[in-house]
Amino acid sequence: MKIEWYGQAAFLITSDSGARIITDPYTPGGFGLNYTDIGESADIVTISHDHADHSNVGGIQGNPEVVRGSTEVKGIKINAVATAHDDSGGSQRGGNNVYCFEVDGVKVCHLGDLGHMLSGEQAAAIGKVDILLIPVGGNFTIDAKVATEVANKLSPKVIIPMHYKNERCPTFPVAGVEEFLEGKDNVVRSDESEVEYRANDIPDEVMIQVLNPSR
Repeated sequence: MKIEWYGQAAFLITSDSGARIITDPYTPGGFGLNYTDIGESADIVTISHDHADHSNVGGIQGNPEVVRGSTEVKGIKINAVATAHDDSGGSQRGGNNVYCFEVDGVKVCHLGDLGHMLSGEQAAAIGKVDILLIPVGGNFTIDAKVATEVANKLSPKVIIPMHYKNERCPTFPVAGVEEFLEGKDNVVRSDESEVEYRANDIPDEVMIQVLNPSR
């Protein structure tokens, strides 16, 4: 399977058989995001919540199955775990779905705009995680400190940060990735936007993979 980071919380996950999952497609220009149009097709689009920087289904080509809860599409079981977009039960920004799915034997978890520490019940519902796609910028989501606590609770083998300020969105009012990386070992920085993983080569030790947004 391959994972490409478009930017913000939008990823393309491609299975070995060619099934394409796009997570949380953004609207270019909104919220100071200077990412360009995604402009690609998908079989599945997952939406963690209905804010414009996470739900631009119209920007995806083809006729994808739009997922807003637990389901199975093209043989891929998708488990949605209800969380909140803030730390007050969703009273400020509403709900947020965490999505978990297994692609080619690799268990991927996309946290969307998680805004709080996971409860024990939520962590149990998520279950085993190989690759964790986690927001780290704070303000609208969990910050570096809470993201570290969430990652420790879920114990993934690969952590891919998302939803942080970078050169494509310099005015986006969140922190950059460095605060999350501070003091952590086994950080791999890439100039590329895409990585490939197979079930038999997931690392034994926790690795943080920092990608470069492709859009």
